[in-house]
Amino acid sequence: MRISEIAALAGVTTRAVRHYHHLGLLPEPARLANGYRQYSVRDAVALARIRRLTELGLGLDEVRDVIADDAGHELIDVLGELDADLARQEAEIRARRARLATLLARARAGRLTTDDELSPELADFFAELGTRETTSPMAAKDRELLALMETAADPEERDRLMAAVRSVAAAPGAAERAHEVYALLDALADADVADPRVDEAARALADCLPPELTAQIAAATTPADQTFLKAFLADFAPAQAEAVRRAMLLVSENPKKSEKGGVAE
Repeated sequence: MRISEIAALAGVTTRAVRHYHHLGLLPEPARLANGYRQYSVRDAVALARIRRLTELGLGLDEVRDVIADDAGHELIDVLGELDADLARQEAEIRARRARLATLLARARAGRLTTDDELSPELADFFAELGTRETTSPMAAKDRELLALMETAADPEERDRLMAAVRSVAAAPGAAERAHEVYALLDALADADVADPRVDEAARALADCLPPELTAQIAAATTPADQTFLKAFLADFAPAQAEAVRRAMLLVSENPKKSEKGGVAE
C-alpha cells in the first residue's frame, strides 16, 4: 500500500501519517526502488491504533509512551489519568449548567443583576458581609475590584484569592469591621490628604486585611506592580487613595498579624 492508501484505510490524512513518522510514532516502512514507501497491513494496524488513542483524548507524547510500553502498564496509567480529567471536566460542566439555569431563571423573571454573574464563592462572601445591600460607594468599588481580580487571576491565584476571601468572612465581627472601614473611606471623598482621618482609615483597613493577602498586598508596592497600583489608586479620591496607600505600606512593614486580625506589634 502507498501512503495515500494506508491513510484512507485508517481514516487519517497523508499529512498525519508523515507527522507520525516524524515523531517516531509510526516506523518508516521499506521503500520501493522508485523511492515510494510500501506499507503493510501491520503498518495499517499500528496507524489505526494511533488514531484510536488520539480519539480517546491522548496527546501524541502520551501515545508514544503507550506504544513504547509493550506490557500495557503505561496505557493503564494514561487512561486512568484521562478518565479522571474527563470526570473533572464533566463535573465542571454540570456546575456551570446549574449556574446558568439559575441565571436564566432570574433573567426571565427580570431580576438579574451584575452581581448574579459572580462566582458562587464571591457572591456568598458579599452576602455574608452585607455589601450588596449597602449604599456605600467604597463597598461598590471593593466588589468591583474583587470581581476583577477573580476574573483575571489564573487558577492558582484565584484559589489563593478565594482562600483569603473565606478567611475574611469567617473572622468574628468581619461584617461590622468591613462596614466601619467603608464608612471611614467614604468620609474621605472630599477630604484633604493631610486630614488626620486618613491615618485612622489606613490603620482600620490594614487591620481588616487577612493574613493570606498580606504578602500579595506587600508585593503590590514593588516597582514591578506600579502600573496596576497607579491605575488602582487613580480610581479613588486623593485622600482615599492616600489611605489605601498607607494601609498597604503598613501591611508590607508588618506582614505578620495576630490571630484576631490586627497588625502584630
